[in-house]
Amino acid sequence: MELGAITEYVDTAQVLLYIFWGFFFALIFYLDREGRREGFPMENDRTGQYDKSAWLFMPGPKTFNLPHGHGKVTAPNYKRDNELRPVPGVKTARFSGAPYTPTGDNPMLDSIGPGSWADRADVPDMAHHGVPKLQPMRVLPDFSIAKGDMDPRGMRVVGHDSVIAGRVVDVWVDVGEQLIRYLELETGEGKEARRVLVPMNFCVIKTPRDKEKVFYVHAITGGQFALVPGTKKADQVTLLEEDRIMAYYGSGLLYSTPKRIGPKL
Repeated sequence: MELGAITEYVDTAQVLLYIFWGFFFALIFYLDREGRREGFPMENDRTGQYDKSAWLFMPGPKTFNLPHGHGKVTAPNYKRDNELRPVPGVKTARFSGAPYTPTGDNPMLDSIGPGSWADRADVPDMAHHGVPKLQPMRVLPDFSIAKGDMDPRGMRVVGHDSVIAGRVVDVWVDVGEQLIRYLELETGEGKEARRVLVPMNFCVIKTPRDKEKVFYVHAITGGQFALVPGTKKADQVTLLEEDRIMAYYGSGLLYSTPKRIGPKL
């Protein structure tokens, strides 16, 4: 009997190799199932149906305790994104993956195409010490604009049609990263006046002919700032509200004017 052999027919190294193969297969199978907790089972793009009977590759429900007292969430939950808000559009062709043409009155608010938003949690994004990450500077006495930097407050905001939407009344900062994330804009007059948030990454500083610097927003027109989704609380913005605000500006890159929808050639 050779060294390392349990019997004349079984080699220890060969047994260990088979054990490793079995472990590796089980690991890949486990990781593949765990990766299906969100976005699965996949939906047929043409019929809207999906296979609920794929029990072998779908993991069992698991409950996660969310931090900061935000409750619990179970996944997978088989909830479909379009159950409560169907796609407000029609397909341009019958093949799978064909784009949609909006059918609503205002596609910028209809969660379609570049304006799509997800049903995120309707709670603020929290820092590790239990305070909202995004807050306006009016409630942050320890924050200020660095000496020598331009203060955005009081500056005008214009859309891509050069129409003035209003002036910046405050800035919202990320208390962890210590940077400006949103500008708070007061738009409209009288009873129609309201405050909306403008994502900083959609803003470009320009100097028009009157030499007074402005924040130029290429995504939407000056009049469309009045319809930016708002926030429930004046000093807080939730994850869901952030998604809807960003989607509104993103949709403007395609839907703000009819000319943007058509082909370039």
